[in-house]
Parts: sequence; structure tokens; C-alpha cells
Amino acid sequence: MKDATSAALPRDLKPQPRNLSETIHLLETTKWADDLSGRQVELLAGYLRVYTAEKGSVIVREGSHEVYLCLLVDGKVRVEKEGDRRVAKSLGSVGPGKTFGEMSLIDGEPRSASIIAEEAATLLVLTGDDFQSLSVEVPRLAIKILLKISKVMSQRLRQTTGALLNHLGG
Repeated sequence: MKDATSAALPRDLKPQPRNLSETIHLLETTKWADDLSGRQVELLAGYLRVYTAEKGSVIVREGSHEVYLCLLVDGKVRVEKEGDRRVAKSLGSVGPGKTFGEMSLIDGEPRSASIIAEEAATLLVLTGDDFQSLSVEVPRLAIKILLKISKVMSQRLRQTTGALLNHLGG
């Protein structure tokens, strides 16, 4: 995963000054903080970075190799995937409290879809490098984050399986 570094995030993402108390506050407004102790929220906040994106900004580009997870604090984003004819199709929208980009932290593979801001958005970003640091420095917290990511991915797979079955007429 080292050659797919997280150092270069899309230029549409605007980094905000690092402020631990603000990051803690933003994290506490999400469901991600629900399963964490106050100390764990504080620790995790130290590995997260705050970014903003304006309406129309590309937050994730399908096929790119940057490794980072986004937790949408406010705003709304659209998920798009290119079809066989290289035409982007909307797969839906995501609102506050939801995450995207989890798969890149797990497998380091190219992005499977694009994420575009439908309105101005604030994001908490966990880069691959920061997740690696978290894994070494606070392994129990990293395991909790991995379990949370696994649960999200499992729920999405179940939804996709149900949608496919409905599409196939089952």
C-alpha cells in the first residue's frame, strides 16, 4: 500500500487548519463517536484531518489510487460510476454521518466510483498513512475502526445483493 500513498488528495478538497478540539467536536456530531469512549474519540481525532469541498467538487475520482476514507460531517455528495460506454451513472446520494472510501483503506485498489459534492461539504478524512500510524500507535482503536468499516461494508453488500435480486426479478 506504500506506493498508493495518501499524500496527494484531490485538489478540490480544501484542507482546514489543524485544530484538535474542533476535530473532536465534528467527530462527536457523527455516529462514529457512539461506540467510542471519550478518550478514544480524542485519540482518533488526532489522526483525522478536516477538509471542505465546494458544490461540484470531485472528492474521489473513479480509478484513482489515493488511499483515504471520508466521514461526511455535513453536506451531501453523489456517488457516480462509469458504465460500459464510459458514461457516468448516479448510484445515489450520501448525507451527513455516512462514510465512503473505506475499501481503499482495506485493499489499496483503485477507486471503484467517483464522489462529487452536491452541496458544500465538510469531511473528516483518515488517510492511509494516518491509519497505518494509528494501527501501530493505538492498535486497539485501529481494530475498532476496522470492525466499524467491516460492518459498513457488510451492510452495503447486503443492500446490493437485495437490489440485484430485485433487479433480476427475484
